[in-house]
Amino acid sequence: MIQEKLIYSINELPDVANKIKELMKEYKIFAFVGSLGAGKTTLIREILKNVGVKETISSPTFAYVNSYTIKEGKIYHFDLYRLKSLDDFIGAGFAEILHQPDSWSFIEWPEIIMPILTENSCIIFIDYQGLDNRILHYKCIPKS
Repeated sequence: MIQEKLIYSINELPDVANKIKELMKEYKIFAFVGSLGAGKTTLIREILKNVGVKETISSPTFAYVNSYTIKEGKIYHFDLYRLKSLDDFIGAGFAEILHQPDSWSFIEWPEIIMPILTENSCIIFIDYQGLDNRILHYKCIPKS
């Protein structure tokens, strides 16, 4: 398991996105935990632009998931804020998406699905550090 802690400002967001991009070489699932307004969507948008997504990137709050195609495969951006349970996630077929080949998943509000994020995933915590800075720490669990 690898772990790291970063403190960053909005101006340093590209550097943080690049750090996550490097993790994409080994990990396929990225779960973003943080309070409302902490910057989950902003960071995911920066990462997706960094890996080559050309279309408009928005939070899939009402659709639950948006998908994007890049040269290396597919990216799925989930927003589970309105989802009620792990059973709902599995019943919608979303669990199968997490393990598709040549794909990566970025998940906002992942708390209800944490029990199934046991390998090949990074849990990324974002919190406020004053008005202008954020603290990001992550732990990544390798594939068994």
